[in-house]
Amino acid sequence: MESMCVMSVLLNLCFCMFIMANIAIGDVSYSLLEEMKRGAVIGNIAKDLGLNLNTLAARKARIDAEGTRRKYCDINANSGELTVSERIDRDGLCGRKSVCILKQELVLENPLESHRININVQDVNDNSPVFKKDVLKLDISEIALKGSRFLLEEAHDADIGTNSVQTYTLSRNEHFSLAVSSKTGGRISCELVLDEELDRELKKEVTLILTAVDGGTPPRSGTVTIHVTVLDNLSCFILFYWLSSCIHFFA
Repeated sequence: MESMCVMSVLLNLCFCMFIMANIAIGDVSYSLLEEMKRGAVIGNIAKDLGLNLNTLAARKARIDAEGTRRKYCDINANSGELTVSERIDRDGLCGRKSVCILKQELVLENPLESHRININVQDVNDNSPVFKKDVLKLDISEIALKGSRFLLEEAHDADIGTNSVQTYTLSRNEHFSLAVSSKTGGRISCELVLDEELDRELKKEVTLILTAVDGGTPPRSGTVTIHVTVLDNLSCFILFYWLSSCIHFFA
């Protein structure tokens, strides 16, 4: 009696292992540029997995999404090709992750069989750099010394890598140049550098155009206006006196 129970358990275990072996066969991987048109061919999955093309329709071949993810792909049962069935937006799927893997699954019936599909979604330059504001306002004293630097707001680009912001340029003018530097994490920052001293009597305001440029092909860009108000010596003295008084009062 005991030997029969053991035999029954072993038979059930072997049956389960056989079913599992037929359900999950293996993985296949592809690379795909985001924003490909619906119907675009990703690859011939039947050929890559060695499946019998003549039986795909009979075995009701289909693509399922793993977990709760949406179904972005489909299979052509006649050709065995894996195709794009829905717009794939890398930025929406993975944000600024360096690697974006979309997981789908090929399922066949009679017998039940499944294959995991890993699609490496690659970034394309489909976003332009954007500044948070339309105008950046700066108040700079006419007694500011040559070489004084003023940090400027960075532009945001939803793309990653070389498709993100790579440099900044400044419109030609008499007083300022631009210092661009790389920061940790691939960020690019810029500072306005005073090359020629300001004189409020000659010019009370200076208008500049700052342009952010990404590294895509072709490159995309975004601009912002910089409005510089030149403060006179008296205004600066009054402001300094007021600040000093406040500091002394709260000390």
